[in-house]
Amino acid sequence: MIDISSFSRDQLKEKIIEQLQTVIDPHIGIDIWTLGFIYNIDVKEDNAVHILMTLTTPMCPLESTLKQDISDALAEIGITTLTMQTTFDPPWQPPQKVREMFAR
Repeated sequence: MIDISSFSRDQLKEKIIEQLQTVIDPHIGIDIWTLGFIYNIDVKEDNAVHILMTLTTPMCPLESTLKQDISDALAEIGITTLTMQTTFDPPWQPPQKVREMFAR
């Protein structure tokens, strides 16, 4: 585990993004950051983190698995206070780079 106490909010957010890039959607095989599942990362002054995210569909059976994977990945860098909120507004759309990957 790294010491995040000296990180600025921006530095911590970048580290969080790096960790989110290690969380792979098992059905699609691509990380949740690249897939555009993460709509917002809010880092509070006490390094508490709130993530606003989405999934491919409201009936996605992987929600609890992905949230646990996110929690585990962020715990690896010392995030101990984490809240996650799932929204479908707006509905998920694959980002352009993901659409290009699927087109190959």
